[in-house]
Amino acid sequence: MKRIYLDNAASARMDEEVFEVMKPYFCDLYGNPSSTHSHGRVLKTAIEKARKTIANRLNAAPSEIFFTSGGTEADNTILHGVISNYSISTIISTEIEHHAVTHSIEHICKEKGINRVMLSVDKKGNISLNALEEALKAHPKSMVSLMHANNETGTLLDIQAVSDLCNQYEALFHSDTVQTVGHEPFDLQKTKLHFMNGAAHKFYGPKGVGFMYIRQGYAIPAMIHGGSQERNLRAGTENVAGIVGMAHALEKCYANLEAKEKHLWALKNRLKQGLLSNFSNICFHGETEEGKSLSTVLNVGFDCGGEEKMLLFNLDIKGVSVSGGSACTSGSLIGSHVLSGMNADPAYAMNAVRFSFGIQNTLEEIEDTIQALKEILH
Repeated sequence: MKRIYLDNAASARMDEEVFEVMKPYFCDLYGNPSSTHSHGRVLKTAIEKARKTIANRLNAAPSEIFFTSGGTEADNTILHGVISNYSISTIISTEIEHHAVTHSIEHICKEKGINRVMLSVDKKGNISLNALEEALKAHPKSMVSLMHANNETGTLLDIQAVSDLCNQYEALFHSDTVQTVGHEPFDLQKTKLHFMNGAAHKFYGPKGVGFMYIRQGYAIPAMIHGGSQERNLRAGTENVAGIVGMAHALEKCYANLEAKEKHLWALKNRLKQGLLSNFSNICFHGETEEGKSLSTVLNVGFDCGGEEKMLLFNLDIKGVSVSGGSACTSGSLIGSHVLSGMNADPAYAMNAVRFSFGIQNTLEEIEDTIQALKEILH
């Protein structure tokens, strides 16, 4: 049975070209980047070249890019670090952030006695910019943590507007951009984020490597101690192969961004129209239109008359791999905190499926997925 993979928001298939670029760093180039001899220097050079590549694609300075093990480590390092280094008394966020953010904020507020202001979102997962501004007025010099695109629904934040407000009210702005790096263009000279992060396996790179961006003039303490790597911010011997692969994957994504996005939107729109044509009792969670939503995510709720249809399981049996939301909460008996935070109708949320697309997917696979759903639900 040919399997169809539509869970790219959890992890995308690594590009074969990226793997080829990484291969020499597993066996042939094996020195320690911190060593001063030639074996080490060649690896240090590769790391700094990768740093420059990533910085150029974000219109940032190489000195603003720090490598991590992924998005979760970056979120934790940034959130804990900002609270430790600045006189922050209030964190402004929402209930629909990734758990790497929500759980970190919960821990920080409990441990440090920090005030937490949680903005409400509408039925599509959008915040009110007016509500954000009122919160910033009431809590000056706070920290704002809002994700650029929701990993379960694909709804995009107006990151420019939020950035402008945060800078107007002297708030520090962190955005979890794990789902958008490699998929949405960034100009960090125009959009003045203070902190952001990315994970390579979301844009066809390897797992276990990511980065954080820290705007020049801002500093946070290290979370991992032991060595002077990453300019004393993140101790530990660098994952050279992963870093090189991540930079190549990002470069390739942005070099072909227009064509890639055109293909992904064709997949998403075809699935959306196919579902609307074949099923009457469905809804789409989050925004679905270009400019308001990611091309890679479509969250669909099926009203099955109050019955639990085990859609994820039955789709898997038919060869279609999808998820109900974040892979980080897979197996949890608790429903999606994102859909709950959006006050989604329980009749649809109970049978919610997140379809997420990658450049390897085809329109034929979308047709096969629609057919599989028809066989399960009709």
